[in-house]
Amino acid sequence: MRAAVLEAYGEPLSIESVDDPALDPQGVVVEVEACGICRSDWHAWQGHGEWADDRVPIGQILGHEPAGRVVRTGDRVDSLEAGDRVAVPFNLGEGSCRYCRNGHGNVCTDGYALGFEPEVPGAFAERVHVPHADYNLTTLPDGVSATEAAALGCRYVTAFHGLAHRADVGAGDWVAVHGCGGLGLAAVQIAAALGGRVVAVDVRDEPLSMAADLGAEKTVRADRTDDVPAVIEGATDGGAHVSVDALGRAETCRNSLGCLRPRGTHVQVGLTTDAERGEVSLPIDELTRWDVSFVGSRGMPPSRYDELLGLIDAGRLEPARLVTREVALADVSDRLAAMTSYDTRGIEVVTEL
Repeated sequence: MRAAVLEAYGEPLSIESVDDPALDPQGVVVEVEACGICRSDWHAWQGHGEWADDRVPIGQILGHEPAGRVVRTGDRVDSLEAGDRVAVPFNLGEGSCRYCRNGHGNVCTDGYALGFEPEVPGAFAERVHVPHADYNLTTLPDGVSATEAAALGCRYVTAFHGLAHRADVGAGDWVAVHGCGGLGLAAVQIAAALGGRVVAVDVRDEPLSMAADLGAEKTVRADRTDDVPAVIEGATDGGAHVSVDALGRAETCRNSLGCLRPRGTHVQVGLTTDAERGEVSLPIDELTRWDVSFVGSRGMPPSRYDELLGLIDAGRLEPARLVTREVALADVSDRLAAMTSYDTRGIEVVTEL
């Protein structure tokens, strides 16, 4: 089968012919119909993560936002069969640890990160193997296409988990979203669907225009003010109830914390770059003084995918509106390179493999 292989950090991926995935007794092989191109792929392609012992090795097949159709099932798989259309999480749980059993499989201590470690080659490929398939996979409703499911990827599910499960956004809550790439725009749409009132922040007009179309009531050009938190506090009559750093830069993280009202919640979903190397200094005394909560969100428990897919099937969430470009496997390197200069918008998806 064809696959895109990381041969050198920051260099074009090699489109190669590789062996078909081996089938584990508890796993399935999925024919990939669509796979999102995510900023986490860019981090991996750049060789980031060594500061957290999380650097993707050379030789890895990248790609972690697939959807497709089951073509082979292991002998110990009970709930799936060939032909089933499925959404594939990137945060794959083992299924039996205490976190998986209690509905928190996205932090399974024996789990896998699809496309980021040798045990689970990624989905910039014609086919991908998914371990512990009964636990990890959710069948797609008839009304949800593979492209929409690929748009869920890690961005949409991370934003949903962060806002719905970690921050518990409710009707009327002001939600600030810092950074309107694919992850940030997903957060905008989800926050609005949950009843939040959204302030979107970016340094570019086009993403802010998309954010307004997706439900943001107010937008802020961060490069046109010296004090983003003050602008947000004024626009929200006292500050955001929930604020999301969807970029992962020190500035956006601190702006997100700074714009909260007392007892607000900061949600960290953006990963840091080589500039921060996993470390951001924070105003700890201020957080303590105002009873502020700081939570992280990475992916979503596989056992809760039905919540999100149900909202999409009912038309309350529309990930397809975030898809701005469909490309071929050979185009992935160019689209990753475009992320270096933030020259992408929304979510781009590989649909020609």
